[in-house]
Amino acid sequence: MLDTLLSLDYNLLKTIHIISATLLYGTGLGTFFFMIRATRSGNAEALRVTAATVVLADWIFTSPAVVVQLITGLLLMHRLGYAFTSGWFMVVMALFFFIGALWLPVVWIQLQLRNMLQAMMPGDPLPARFIRLVRIWEYLGYPAFGTGIGVFALMVYKPWLS
Repeated sequence: MLDTLLSLDYNLLKTIHIISATLLYGTGLGTFFFMIRATRSGNAEALRVTAATVVLADWIFTSPAVVVQLITGLLLMHRLGYAFTSGWFMVVMALFFFIGALWLPVVWIQLQLRNMLQAMMPGDPLPARFIRLVRIWEYLGYPAFGTGIGVFALMVYKPWLS
């Protein structure tokens, strides 16, 4: 299996890496936007559907894209002969894991929000815990997306490797 992965065409690897980055960032940004909009509407039914969709999107798109990003990134590093001990790689990996450290509690919060909404009866007000968790969820998103932009810049410019 490893031999097959290591023998993949460079352009194919790069294409897969770019598509997975697009899915990862795009799905995250899209679900973030829709969840914030639904929350601010105060419409519990819209929130119920949106929260369930956000959880589903993370399972279908975001989680696999994280794995593909890591694997294709490592394969590209190997293919290009870049040192896994380079400062550039260390910074990229630190940022990758920083984003992951923000994303893991986000996933837990999304599950909590979805479950709270599913347990509510029509007409029930949003619980205070829901509002608190959405706020934490939102505040975790800002540094994650900002850091993601930094990772994109590092991928494009590759400072310290030129």
